[in-house]
Amino acid sequence: MDRISLIFNRLIQPLRRRVMLMVSRAVIKVVNDAGGIQKLQIVGYDGELLEGVERFQEYGLTSVPKGNAEAVATAVGGNRSHTIVIAVDDRRFRLKNLAPGEVALYDDLGQKVYLKRDGILIETDQPSGVTVNAPAATVNSDTVTTNATEVTVNAARAVINSDEIHLGAEGGQPIARVGDLVDVASGSSAGQWPIVSGSDKVRAG
Repeated sequence: MDRISLIFNRLIQPLRRRVMLMVSRAVIKVVNDAGGIQKLQIVGYDGELLEGVERFQEYGLTSVPKGNAEAVATAVGGNRSHTIVIAVDDRRFRLKNLAPGEVALYDDLGQKVYLKRDGILIETDQPSGVTVNAPAATVNSDTVTTNATEVTVNAARAVINSDEIHLGAEGGQPIARVGDLVDVASGSSAGQWPIVSGSDKVRAG
């Protein structure tokens, strides 16, 4: 190698190193999710420990990865002191064998929202189950006017598989079933009588 080539290589060596270190794999150790942007402690290239690394997530979607999840880190301008994380994955918990076009949200407990080819599956085995909150909304805070918020289900058929259903919250307004005794308040049939027939469907009219 001639002298000019040696000088050239020596001059571009810092630039080459910065380019090589711009994108690297990393392992997440600690997550700080308290601020406006999530910050991580990661172990990166050659055991390098980086603190306070900002993690950029997609708008409208956020997560707190568990320790030892894997990340893609990039050094802005090749400056390792200004490293950010642009992607996180965890091969321990990722749902596998999805069909082309399918999408899923998942966590380490096996809970998921799965947009399948033939429908949507929401699944959990945790004690709190699935909760939908739609409380009355305040329309005008000066006059304390409220507007009832609705949950609308549009379906040709609805099936609920459950041993226990509470209407009007737990301990709310009672309902009667076939075989239950109901009070007849007046007339020749006054007293308690069992319901002897019913329907397995609830209709609006």
